[in-house]
Amino acid sequence: MSLSDLLTPLRAQSPLVHCITNYVAMNISANVVLAAGASPAMLHAAEEISDFTPICNALMINLGTLSAPWVSSMTSAAETANAHSIPWVLDPVAHFVSGYRKSVAQDLLASRPSIIRGNASEILALAGQAGAGKGADSGDSVMAAEGAAHTLAKTFDSVVAVTGPVDLVTDGTRSAHVTGGSDIMPLVTALGCSQSALMGAYAAVGSPFDAALGALAHFKVAGSAAAAKAQGPGSFQMHFIDALAATQPDDLNAVVNE
Repeated sequence: MSLSDLLTPLRAQSPLVHCITNYVAMNISANVVLAAGASPAMLHAAEEISDFTPICNALMINLGTLSAPWVSSMTSAAETANAHSIPWVLDPVAHFVSGYRKSVAQDLLASRPSIIRGNASEILALAGQAGAGKGADSGDSVMAAEGAAHTLAKTFDSVVAVTGPVDLVTDGTRSAHVTGGSDIMPLVTALGCSQSALMGAYAAVGSPFDAALGALAHFKVAGSAAAAKAQGPGSFQMHFIDALAATQPDDLNAVVNE
């Protein structure tokens, strides 16, 4: 499928994306999903999962600011999504920094997310390999995590997206890279988290592999456009949201190398 075939139905259908994400990321994730053309919902109460998750078109789970009640919601939402054949994205933010966080990540991984999105250090650690991550920041190259990404994809029947200066997407058999963006992007908090939310939106209208590529390409295109206008991280965020809305379907294929 051409990626240009994804953004048009995304905007036409405006899929509802259930985002169980962290406090830092809620606002920008909602704005990113809205600007791209989908509909975000930042709902995390365990008491609402059984009613709400089944009516959504996709789910995204982000481990950024964990707490026991939220873990219960995450587990229930993942199980509900699987039961209703709803695609879901796992963003295992800094899952290696504590035993508790690692355990939660592994439990969710066992539920076989449609897409796993993380930086190189997170993907290496999720596959049981040593990395050089510092909190939510990667200390490893995307190339260093390529083998780990293939292993995770094959083991859990998931698509794995490793993000960095050049992104990698693999389903264990196919692989593709996405270029572009801006070196200002890591200076704006929670852009990675919001990218996972956008992957949920794309997963509602395409296969997990195409969805991961589509969201990554959308980010790279918008990042390049925003950097041309921004004076620094603050103005970049404003221009980036505008650029997400301005991105056209035919723009996406230009940044993907398969």
